[in-house]
Amino acid sequence: MSTSRRTVQGARARAREEITAAIKDEARRQLAAEGAAKLSLRAVARELGMVSSALYRYFPSRDELLTALIIDAYDSLGETAERADADRPQRISAAGRWVAVCGAVREWGLAHPHEYALIYGSPVPGYTAPTSTIESAARVGLLLVGIVREAYEGKGLALPKLPAGLRPEAERMAAELAPDLPPEVVAALVAAWAQLFGLVGFELFGQFNGVVEDRAAFFDHATAQLAHAVGLVK
Repeated sequence: MSTSRRTVQGARARAREEITAAIKDEARRQLAAEGAAKLSLRAVARELGMVSSALYRYFPSRDELLTALIIDAYDSLGETAERADADRPQRISAAGRWVAVCGAVREWGLAHPHEYALIYGSPVPGYTAPTSTIESAARVGLLLVGIVREAYEGKGLALPKLPAGLRPEAERMAAELAPDLPPEVVAALVAAWAQLFGLVGFELFGQFNGVVEDRAAFFDHATAQLAHAVGLVK
């Protein structure tokens, strides 16, 4: 391939990346203004000065654009949480790592409320997320599981109590999600995962208004309790 041809192809690729980024940015602006249910490819095209047929070459449907925004949001959240863990002090405890990761999730949510609502708020009518979102959606959960797994392997995990009636379901979840961890731990992890995002959602969506004032302190306390609940006692 000649140098000139590679240059042309490279310029086309950069132009496509720039237009794709512009489409997503405008779509996020519309999410903030109107909500995901009202996202419209025609409206995005109009705001960008494009004809609809041109935009369809980048995103053939509203659902494909929503999927791209959802994956971007999950990846941004995951990167934030992973960076918080990577930057941790060397001698921090497993429980401290857990609280730091949870704090990064909260900070991301507060900085990106509309994207948080897109991935953890009400479902978008008529839209079903495809399996292509699963890998990105799992990043925070896998990070928290990894913290607990390291503690378990290092004999630093106390097994949570598990009611006898829940054991069959806990064993099923463990076999599917983390077969190397005891069912007691996996059941507690699933509960803690749901509670973590519930805490952030309550703060973002106003349920703590008039109830919790020092929300950062409350959040740190609550997530420390979640660390204890999954067996991270130090």
